[in-house]
Amino acid sequence: MPATRHPIAVTIAVPTYHRPDDLAELLPMLLDQAARADPAQYAVSVLVVDNDPDASGREVSHRVGGGRIHYVVEPEPGISAVRNRAMDEAAAGLVAYIDDDERPNDVWLEDLLSTWDASGAAAVSGRVVAAFAGELDPWLDAGSFFRRRSMPTGTSIDLAAAGNLLLDLDQVIPTGLRFATDLGLTGGEDTLLSRQLHAAGLHMVWCDTSVVTDMVPRSRMTRRWVLTRAWSHGNTTTVVAVRLATSPARRLWVRAKQTIGGVARIVAGLGRFAVGLLLRSDRHQARGLRMAFRGAGFVSGAFGLVYAEYARPAAA
Repeated sequence: MPATRHPIAVTIAVPTYHRPDDLAELLPMLLDQAARADPAQYAVSVLVVDNDPDASGREVSHRVGGGRIHYVVEPEPGISAVRNRAMDEAAAGLVAYIDDDERPNDVWLEDLLSTWDASGAAAVSGRVVAAFAGELDPWLDAGSFFRRRSMPTGTSIDLAAAGNLLLDLDQVIPTGLRFATDLGLTGGEDTLLSRQLHAAGLHMVWCDTSVVTDMVPRSRMTRRWVLTRAWSHGNTTTVVAVRLATSPARRLWVRAKQTIGGVARIVAGLGRFAVGLLLRSDRHQARGLRMAFRGAGFVSGAFGLVYAEYARPAAA
């Protein structure tokens, strides 16, 4: 007689910080997806981990959830501590991360789970698309600053972002790997963890049909913001590469490689920008500056600068 298969625990984890209005819009969508999951296969719950010590997300979580949402406060600042707390609260089974400023498509959870079931992967990463609070500057559109990757479902990957990510804790926890708390205010913690999981031999795959929409506010729809972001991503790329190096000699080699690569990107990017000015091409100007700023981030990281992109104002 075959053994009875118990439903697999699935925790939808929502990190949040000072965004009660976003929670009010997102949480009903997640509760609906949880309710539609096959109860014979999956026991789905919704978890909100609030990084605000004043618990600004408590009221809306309780009001919307009506007892169906587990709400906790993680006082240690930074997204790493929040995501680690979600792993601790779940303890086993699957955790599906979605950011508080994202909105899932109708099959977001269903397709993450079906891809995980078909692949047996330790991590399944989904697609992120952007929606804007107003008309996007044509210069930014030409630079493809908000366009993210897409590939066939089931494609093996070695890198994943945590804004749309399913982790199999029964595979991840035995490795002892967690999100690095010292990168919690800088970014790159999800890049580092996924690289470490890949290095540990865990299988990770892509799910192209599990889509979340990143709600981009006007404050991020500026040339200054996207170029700073390009610099920040270059910086964290180098910081993570140095962290993954296994010896002092290897770290020195990585720093040298990133410096050379960064300088090459600066030169090539500025050259493309100049061509764009001559041709009056928004695309060449935008893509050129994006390359140059990313290269500058490479160099800064190689010299030990870590940019705290999500730094918070000091308490008065």
